[in-house]
Amino acid sequence: MSQKPQRAIKRAVAAGRDDYDLHDQEWQRIGLSTPARRALVDAKLYKISDLRKISLTELTALHGMGKSAIARIKVIMEAKKINFR
Repeated sequence: MSQKPQRAIKRAVAAGRDDYDLHDQEWQRIGLSTPARRALVDAKLYKISDLRKISLTELTALHGMGKSAIARIKVIMEAKKINFR
């Protein structure tokens, strides 16, 4: 992990932010809703590249993942040339 994310995590811990804030930074950056971000964090999916571990069917089945979030994730994955399992 590079120094920049580590510093952000240390600042978040010092500020008393919860685990979701520590792990959903990438999802916040791409503009996902809170329920979608929580679903991804609960599934231990913390960044776009983690989505290689699951299928689109599994992503769709996560409680909190709506059509808008899935569409946004698919666009980002396509741009980064990342595929579902």
